[in-house]
Amino acid sequence: MLTDFSQPTTLPAVATQLIWLAVLPLAIASVAWTVTHEEIFREPREFCAQRSKTCRRLLERKFFYVFTCEYCFSHYVTIAAIALTDYHLLLDGWRGYVIAFFALTAVSNIYLSLYSRLRVDIKVDRLDAAVKEQQVAAGTGAAGPAFASPLDNATERSPRVQDGDRRHEN
Repeated sequence: MLTDFSQPTTLPAVATQLIWLAVLPLAIASVAWTVTHEEIFREPREFCAQRSKTCRRLLERKFFYVFTCEYCFSHYVTIAAIALTDYHLLLDGWRGYVIAFFALTAVSNIYLSLYSRLRVDIKVDRLDAAVKEQQVAAGTGAAGPAFASPLDNATERSPRVQDGDRRHEN
């Protein structure tokens, strides 16, 4: 069935659609991340990970793999979100649902990537702070970087200096 473009569409305004396009992926990303990463679903996820490696049939392995991959799982969460909200983007009918599916999946995966990056940055900051606390507790201060750079390997201290450091720690 073709859409009659001469008739006014019942679609919400484009601005409303874009707001939905920014907000709905937050829920999609949240569900996908929770199922594939958080502790509350650890046991089912470990079961699925094990089954994704040991099942005989390809289809069974892929079915279980979906629950271990946030990118893969977000597609199924997107389908559920579209079914629950009847969200479609730009066009009426099945074409609007297809556009919405790909747009929502793309935006939710951008959110997932940003959240993953944020978690890595937070973890690095915590590790950096813990190393600095240990340096202060050991009396060495925070003179050097908490993490060695590749250039640090070229300028390693001699064993004599390291032995001297060990004597002063006792």
